[in-house]
Amino acid sequence: MPPKFKFTREQIIAVAFGLAREQGLTAVTARAIAGELCASPKVIFSLFNDMGEVRQAVLDAAQAKYNTYINRALTESLPFKSVGTAYIKFATDEPKLFQLLFMQERNVIPQLPQVLNLIEDNYETILQSIITSYGLPRDAALVMYQHLWLYTHGIATLIATKVCVFTTDEISQKLTEVFTGLLLTHHKEKNND
Repeated sequence: MPPKFKFTREQIIAVAFGLAREQGLTAVTARAIAGELCASPKVIFSLFNDMGEVRQAVLDAAQAKYNTYINRALTESLPFKSVGTAYIKFATDEPKLFQLLFMQERNVIPQLPQVLNLIEDNYETILQSIITSYGLPRDAALVMYQHLWLYTHGIATLIATKVCVFTTDEISQKLTEVFTGLLLTHHKEKNND
C-alpha cells in the first residue's frame, strides 16, 4: 500500500503561493515550503514532479487572483476605466504577484500590438468594452487600449516597486485625462478624414 501523505497538493500550493505573495517567486523553494509545513522536502516531491510544477501552480494561482480584479472591473458602469484602476489596485494590493505576472523578463519579446493579447486573459472582453462603451471602431479601440495600458502599466510598476505612491483620486484623474486626450485626438482625426 502506498504511503499516505500528511499534506495535499492544494496545501502545498497555498504555502508556495503565500511565499510568492510575500517574498516573490525566488522564495518558493522546496526547503522554504517544507519549513512552513514543518515537514521534509520529500513531501513536496511525493506530490509534484519537480519545483517547476510547483512554481507553475503558483503562477496559475497568481493569474486567478489577478483575474478576479479584472472580472469585477468589467461589471462596472465604465468597464475600461475600471479595468485600468483594477490593474493598478492589483499592483498596490499584491506587489509581488504583480511583479511575477507583469514584470518578468520573457523568452520571446512581442511587439506592442501582440503584447496585450499575450499577457491579458481578458483581452477580447476588455477591447470589446471600449468598442461598446465609446462606439469606436476596433482599430481605434485597440489604439486606446495600447496607450492606456502603457500609461496604466507605468503607474502600476511605480507602485509595485515602491518608487512612487498615488492616491485613488490621483489615479482616477490621471486615467481620465489621458483617455479624454486620446478620445479627442481620435475624434479630431476622424473629422479630418
